[in-house]
Amino acid sequence: MKSSRNLGVALWTVQGLLALFFALASGAPKLFLPQEMLAMPIPLSDPFVKFIGVCEVLGALGLVLPGLLRIRPGVTSLAALGLAALTLCAMVYQLMARQPESAVFAVGMGHLAAFVAYGRWRLAPLRAQSRPQMLVAAA
Repeated sequence: MKSSRNLGVALWTVQGLLALFFALASGAPKLFLPQEMLAMPIPLSDPFVKFIGVCEVLGALGLVLPGLLRIRPGVTSLAALGLAALTLCAMVYQLMARQPESAVFAVGMGHLAAFVAYGRWRLAPLRAQSRPQMLVAAA
């Protein structure tokens, strides 16, 4: 019981930190800053950068909102899996740009996202809010 509780606390902590990173540090600048202000060693089209920003912000929301609201908690695993895939793409981009230190950071973030995906899928799944039973009046 205690190890299950510790795992839940660890998952929530990682989910919160990943959500903050992907929403505020990575996704929001791609959505709100002009392309010239982003440090992009290999230029990407503006719509594609905006698309990546939207994916990161939605992924961040998917990490925390389903668990907090107890609505469709399985979305958390899918959001984490999507962010892990996104970080894999970021790693390839960084390696192509000859920035191995950034690629290592992307791999680390991907591992954290994969930990959340597996943890919320198999180890400590979130439970949906139980629906109130409707009383059926006897006729």
